Amino acid sequence: MNITIIDCGSGNLRSAQKAFEKVSKNLFKKTNVIVSASVEDLEKTNFIVLPGVGSFSDFIKGINDINGMQDALNYYVIKKGLPFLGICVGMQVLATKGYENIETEGLNWISGSVRKIKTHSNLPVPQMGWNNLVLKQNHPIVSNISNNDHAYFVHSYFFDCNENSHIVAQVDYGIPINAIVVKDNIIGMQFHPEKSQQTGLDLISNFLLWGK
Repeated sequence: MNITIIDCGSGNLRSAQKAFEKVSKNLFKKTNVIVSASVEDLEKTNFIVLPGVGSFSDFIKGINDINGMQDALNYYVIKKGLPFLGICVGMQVLATKGYENIETEGLNWISGSVRKIKTHSNLPVPQMGWNNLVLKQNHPIVSNISNNDHAYFVHSYFFDCNENSHIVAQVDYGIPINAIVVKDNIIGMQFHPEKSQQTGLDLISNFLLWGK
């Protein structure tokens, strides 16, 4: 199995690569987990992972700065149906638009917008640290995951989905924050599974088993 982690220049992706290597070697006889900014590598991959940190607008710019990358993502994910996982800002850019710094067009794979977290509590923004997942529906991505399993978050903006049917899990941070969203072959996680201990490894395993 070939797993491609896309590098859009948003930070060190080694922790994500190590997590996928650890999980995949226990699931498949042969695995190859690469970090790549090459469109050509998508031709031979079985899974696409898009981790991201930083701002929505900068991350979209990072995708567009790689010649042909957005077109390739649309082709392999939307047309060919390759299993896709977006992490943190990589989940947020699945939305129609983002409103961080400036209004920015997203990939528009899952209808919704990305907006600043505003709560009526004294909780600090960004949300930084552990929070407990609240499951909203059954889906293979959360098999063997329970309510109150915790995941690690670092973000100031959240994905406001237009359709509740796409929301698989949330967390409470003064307001409901969508933690896992799903549409067809596309999954997004607002938290960092590679930093979320056993829960994160289980979610990565679920993603690979679901998409194989």
